Amino acid sequence: MSTDDPTPKADGATSGKAAEPSGVDLARVALRAAKEQARARGDAARQKKQARRGGGLRSGARADGRDPMALGAAINRLLTERGWETPAAVGGVMGRWPQIVGEDLAKHCVPQRYDEDERVLVVQCDSTAWATQLRHLAPALVARLNEDLGPGTVRMIKVLNPGGPARRYGPLRAPGSSGPGDTYG
Repeated sequence: MSTDDPTPKADGATSGKAAEPSGVDLARVALRAAKEQARARGDAARQKKQARRGGGLRSGARADGRDPMALGAAINRLLTERGWETPAAVGGVMGRWPQIVGEDLAKHCVPQRYDEDERVLVVQCDSTAWATQLRHLAPALVARLNEDLGPGTVRMIKVLNPGGPARRYGPLRAPGSSGPGDTYG
């Protein structure tokens, strides 16, 4: 007797109700569903693998994505894929610092780091006079940097004063004073 056939009654009439599937039938249904799911997973994996290989194309005379590329093009592609354009551009600014700010200022003020989240360029100066000079030039310098790097790349320049000489304890030092470093703070 199958589950699709109506079951006969004792008086010869058939019931309109199908019999419940038995344990063997349930196992067959579960097996069929598992095979369909496995086939679907296999199809998805095969499509993913073909997409990785460039659509299943074979290497030949025509150019495709697997061909070698120039080093510069490969680096530009890597920078774009990883989102490193801004840090790389700011790194280029640090290399061209003397051309951007001028030779005199570049001798006394050196860029230290760039905070990408805050968009702040930190510059260390070797004297308080040059630090003051750089603070006065900062708005024009930010505008110049944003011309090169793109609008809003550098929001502010933070100028650090010189570190000052090492503070050593000695016979001529007053307890509690910060020594010769007082003039740099």
